[in-house]
Amino acid sequence: MSLANRFDLKGEVAVVIGGTGGLGGAMAEGLAQAGAQVAILGRNQERGDAKAKEFSKHSKTIFISVDALDPKSLTQAELRIEKEFGPVTVLVNAAGGNQPAAVVTPENPILTLSLSAWKENFDLNLVGGALLPCQIFGAGMLKRKKGSIINIASVSAHIPLSKVVAYSAAKAAVINLSQFLSREWAPHGVRVNTITPGFFPADQNRKLLFKDDGTPTDRAKSIMGHTPMGRFGEPTELIGAAVFLASPKASGFVTGIDLRVDGGFLSQTI
Repeated sequence: MSLANRFDLKGEVAVVIGGTGGLGGAMAEGLAQAGAQVAILGRNQERGDAKAKEFSKHSKTIFISVDALDPKSLTQAELRIEKEFGPVTVLVNAAGGNQPAAVVTPENPILTLSLSAWKENFDLNLVGGALLPCQIFGAGMLKRKKGSIINIASVSAHIPLSKVVAYSAAKAAVINLSQFLSREWAPHGVRVNTITPGFFPADQNRKLLFKDDGTPTDRAKSIMGHTPMGRFGEPTELIGAAVFLASPKASGFVTGIDLRVDGGFLSQTI
């Protein structure tokens, strides 16, 4: 088998939840470029339809509006995908983000952090961002004894970052859940791995990284000083990791790993 064939996803049906965002969108397009039929799931109909139309130049892509916290919504999406493409073989859980109300600051210290804001972060990043989709789509994969699930974590899952304690804790839970599922589901032909992105400017963190005039904030400068490669990541730099983990020919013996794409952030000490 040639090297190119190992990364060929023709015949695969991929679901990317959160595929309307910058990082999820890049991975969705990469999977389409590799030959997979792709279903983008998310909330933003206009953005989702635009991405589906754009990615269809590579391989057939559709958008389905879903609420990732609603099992019925996810189940209905799965039924439509099976009708149009066939059984789902790849699931990428890229939905997530940090709720502003949960950001810890001198004005909003951890001692007074609201429980509702904490729960919202866990619902968004762990429940809707991993658990429910794994349950809904994982059931079919287990039945067919074939599938690859890729959950998106964060460097803050490994070393909690200042201000975003709830987000960090939720992403740490995503890694733990993924490792649990990898152990439970490996005997049934389903692989579960995580990708840990470093710092990629996106809608959710742009205000933390850049001032209104486009210059970096002190937080961005601190991140760059802690990143050996000395720059932010580009969304397209996640494509290789996603295609590798999605392909049973390239990573068929890989499960339970956390693949870091962070410019060396987690390797930096003093």
